[in-house]
Amino acid sequence: MKIVVQKFGGTSVDCPESRLLAAKKVIQAKMSGLSPVVVVSAIGRKGKPYATDTLVQVLRDIDPQVPPAPREQDMMMACGEIISTVVFAHTLQTLGYKAIALSGGQAGIITDPEFGNARILEIRPHYINRLLEQGYIPVVCGFQGITQPNDEYEHGAITTLGRGGSDTTAAALGVALSATAVEIYTDVDGIKTADPDLVPAAKTLEVCTYEEVAEIAHQGAKVVHPRAAEIAMDHNIPLWVKSTFSDAPGTRITDSTALDAVRQRLTGITHTGKLVYIRLEIENAEHKPHVEREVYRMMARAGVNIFLVTFSPKGLSFTVPRTLYPIARDLLDGMVVPIALEEPDSEGKQSVYYIFKFSEGLDLAYSVQRPLLGAVEKHIRIVDVPASVIENCTMVSVIASGHRRVHGVLAMIYETLLNAGIAVHQTADSEMSVSFLLSESDVQRAVRLLHERLFEK
Repeated sequence: MKIVVQKFGGTSVDCPESRLLAAKKVIQAKMSGLSPVVVVSAIGRKGKPYATDTLVQVLRDIDPQVPPAPREQDMMMACGEIISTVVFAHTLQTLGYKAIALSGGQAGIITDPEFGNARILEIRPHYINRLLEQGYIPVVCGFQGITQPNDEYEHGAITTLGRGGSDTTAAALGVALSATAVEIYTDVDGIKTADPDLVPAAKTLEVCTYEEVAEIAHQGAKVVHPRAAEIAMDHNIPLWVKSTFSDAPGTRITDSTALDAVRQRLTGITHTGKLVYIRLEIENAEHKPHVEREVYRMMARAGVNIFLVTFSPKGLSFTVPRTLYPIARDLLDGMVVPIALEEPDSEGKQSVYYIFKFSEGLDLAYSVQRPLLGAVEKHIRIVDVPASVIENCTMVSVIASGHRRVHGVLAMIYETLLNAGIAVHQTADSEMSVSFLLSESDVQRAVRLLHERLFEK
C-alpha cells in the first residue's frame, strides 16, 4: 500500500468550488493506485465565520479584560479544523467515495500539554492504517492533537500546534505512516522566488532542499511551516508544494545531498514582519556587558523576542516585533541598572546607576523616575542611556545557499538598494541567507528591484 498525505490549506477549502477542486486532487491520487490521507486547515482566513481567528475572537469578546484560559482557547481553536474536516469528508462522500473525519486525537496524534504551541510526541497510526485497508479516505484535522491521559486531564486534553500547525500534522503523519510523499496544497503553483503579490514575474522553483524551504519559512514566506520541513528532512520524506487550483507540477523538496546544482544558487527573496528597531547608547564600554545582560534578562522574563542584535563598543541595537514593542518600550523606559564600582571614582562615588531614556514623548517613565533618583545622586553617579527608535521596519532576506562562496552577492544587493536610495538600518547573515532591515515603505520597491537584478537577468 502506497500512502500519500495531502494537506489542504484554508483557501483550498473555504468555498464549495475550492473544496471540489481539492477533492479532485484526492480522487486523482486514489485513481492512480495511491492511498490518500487528507489533512485540512480551518475554512478560510481571518474574518471568515469558521476561521481560527474568528473563533478565538468570540471568546475574547465575552470580556476583553479577561483573557481565555489556554486549555479552553485550544478547544475553541480546534473547532475550525473539526468543522473543515467533517465538511471535506462529506464532500468526498457525496462524490461516491468512502471517507471518514478524524479529530487529531482520533487520528492518534499525541502531544505535550503546551497549549497553543504543543509539540507532537508520537503518532499512533494503527487506526488510520486499518481504515486505509478498509478502503476509506481518512480526513484528519490539522493543527491539533491530544495529551496523554493523566491525573490532571483524565481523558486527555485537546491541544493546538501553533501557527502553521496543519503543515506539521501532515509531515508528522507522513513519517508515522511511512508515506511515499507529503503534498502541501496552497493557492500558488509551488515555492516562488518572491511573493507573487509583489513580484508578478516571480518564478516557480522546480526543486528545493529541505534546508532552503526551512530558511524561506523562517524568513517570512508562508508556503510551508519550517517545523514541517524539518520533520520531513529528519526522516527524508519527499515533500511537494502544489496548487489546488492548477495542474502545475509544483515544487519538489528533497535532500540537499542529491542536488549539487542548488548548493551555490540564489533561491529567492522573502520579507517578513512589522518590526521596530531600538538602539541604546552606553557610554562606559567596561559596564556595557552588564547593562546588556540586564536588558536580555528583562526581555526574556517578559517573553519579548529580540533579533538582529548588533554590537559596538558603546552601542547595542536590536529589533522587536511591532506587536511586542509597547511591552519592550515600557520595560526599557526608566529602567535602572545599578553597577557597583570596585573602587570609588574621582568624586568618591561607589556605584553607577544607568537609567534608560527614550526620545521626547516616549520617556514617560523616565520623566517620573529620574527626579526620584536626585535624592541619592550625592552618593551614586546617575548616567542616562539614550534609546532611539525607528518604527515601521521590515526585514527583507535573500535566500542564497552557500552565498559566502558565491562572489559578488552582497555587492549586487547593496548596489541595487543604494542606487534606489533605499536606506539599510541593519544587516545580518547566516549560511543560508542575507537579511536587511528596511523601512516598511521601501519593502515592495526593494523586493521588486532585487528580484529584477538577481533573478530576471
